[in-house]
Amino acid sequence: MNKINDLPDSIPVFPLSNFIFFPNTSAPLNIFEPRYIQMINQSIKSNRMIGMIQPKGLTNSLKPDVFKVGSLGKISSFNETDDGRYVIVLNGITRFNIVKEINNEKPFREFKINYEGFENDIKNKEEDINFSDLNLIFQDLKNIFEKQGYIINWNELEKQSIDQTINTLSMASPFSKEEKQMLLEAKDLRFRKKKLEQIIKLYLSDNFSNKTLQ
Repeated sequence: MNKINDLPDSIPVFPLSNFIFFPNTSAPLNIFEPRYIQMINQSIKSNRMIGMIQPKGLTNSLKPDVFKVGSLGKISSFNETDDGRYVIVLNGITRFNIVKEINNEKPFREFKINYEGFENDIKNKEEDINFSDLNLIFQDLKNIFEKQGYIINWNELEKQSIDQTINTLSMASPFSKEEKQMLLEAKDLRFRKKKLEQIIKLYLSDNFSNKTLQ
């Protein structure tokens, strides 16, 4: 599937705070809530696609407000555990815009969506960025990760492509959900790199405390 027009215009959506992912990245997910197990069951029986989006409000609310941009993923593998959970791997396809929520009678939420502004997400366009441009980001992020007790395999990260490296750092970094949303909505890789640098500088200047970049 390599055309925007081939993608669905309505999808089930899984709101998950502090979680973003990008096209051509993969994310493992542990699904244990009954409503989302039902969502996965439906998806597996159809096109295997679900949307991931961040809630704005309290995560314990049944219908929290959500950000307007999320990510469409396709379930590439799934396993049912003995205790009834799903362990899935979700492969990123493209970002999407929320149009409106669909009134359904299901325990999980569904939305009408479009892909306006994200046409390049599935074109695998290469950006003119060199690994040398990431040296400072790597150095500063290592300091932030160490200070906050996060562990990441930097050697494996450096083996990835430029876009995978920047996107993986955006996904894994210990930033607020607002900052992660800003990285998700960045129009292209170069702009995401710029925003990533700005957020890192803010954390470093504030002695690693969390003050969201506006």
